[in-house]
Amino acid sequence: MKITNLKATTVTLPLESPLRHSNGAHWGRFVRTILEVETDEGITGYGEMGGGGESAELAFAGLKPYIIGHDPFQLEALRFKICNPTASLYNNRTQLMAAVEFACLDIIGKKLDVPVYQLLGGKVRDEVKFASYLFYRLPNEQTGAGEVRTIEQLLSHAKDLKQKYGFTSHKLKGGVFHPDYELECYKALAAEFPEDRLRYDPNAALSVEDSIRFGQEIEGLNNDYFEDPTWGLNGMRRVRSMVRIPTATNTVVVNFEQLAANVLNPSIDVILLDTTFWGGIRQCIKAAGVCETFQLGVAVHSSGELGIQLATMLHLGAVLPNLAFAGDAHYHHLQDDILVGGKLRYENGAIKIPEGPGLGVTVDKEKLAEYAELYRELGGYTYDRDPARPDWFAYVPNQIWADHV
Repeated sequence: MKITNLKATTVTLPLESPLRHSNGAHWGRFVRTILEVETDEGITGYGEMGGGGESAELAFAGLKPYIIGHDPFQLEALRFKICNPTASLYNNRTQLMAAVEFACLDIIGKKLDVPVYQLLGGKVRDEVKFASYLFYRLPNEQTGAGEVRTIEQLLSHAKDLKQKYGFTSHKLKGGVFHPDYELECYKALAAEFPEDRLRYDPNAALSVEDSIRFGQEIEGLNNDYFEDPTWGLNGMRRVRSMVRIPTATNTVVVNFEQLAANVLNPSIDVILLDTTFWGGIRQCIKAAGVCETFQLGVAVHSSGELGIQLATMLHLGAVLPNLAFAGDAHYHHLQDDILVGGKLRYENGAIKIPEGPGLGVTVDKEKLAEYAELYRELGGYTYDRDPARPDWFAYVPNQIWADHV
């Protein structure tokens, strides 16, 4: 089998409301690039990639000389074609490789008539649990609804998500307001859901000292982990030495050299594996094996997925015996998806592993065209800007906070 063509299509899909984070916001929609990889046997596989509110079509076009003519079964050779470590000093293609791998695994599964998890060692669970993933939100531009700014709005939003989807873990995405106010919000969540698990993630916006102060204030709560309160392995190591909560990251351990450094001199207790950031599902499984050896925790990270990437997260979660935490997903914030049948369903806070061949999801060509046209109308957006604060940009650690009043 040979790859004969690849086609990249940028889409934008509406969110319920703009989602704020420490570096800016998702401006009421996600921008994703959908990759179609065609073969000489008529089998097409699908991949997906984000890009901070921007299209990746030109980057994928530049991969054609590397990919066309390649056997999609030869994934390890393809990884070195695209991500040779020396060449990658000049053209880091890790996230591009991830989308290509997704599509190739989809092709292989369809060719062999098995789900991707069978190619990865077989599933050890039938579903993956997810956390509620709570954001501070701006009002929807069309309806004015959906704002999350006050503690009352946050609790109402969390209760609504728990009722709709059955979440029993709650992640608060912080780094927007002053940490003293976000501490009040987090404690209010703990009081509202005393039986549920909690996690806090300010996207490395806090200083080491504020991280320690915040962490010590929440030590007695039902925490899963303390995610990226500050930047860097050494900063996280200092926090870990002073706070009795497991630390977690999706920013400072995202490759094997960083993982090795963390094993040798621990800063992070729980590695949040992202199928895009690590360069594919297979790389995440390799990393999970290292974590299993050294008794580091793992969880499935979200980088703003539509249904194709969500399927990769589900197949990853299916095969990891050491997955002890609910995963993250932005998915419930979406108003729609590009899949036949619409969005995948949550049941009791979990989504079932797709059982069809390949990734087990089918792209709706009409939806793909509809949201590609919407992208052509609206264009991209600047992920690292906040539409409510047009003159602001983030420092690390941040010093200028949004007004919650």
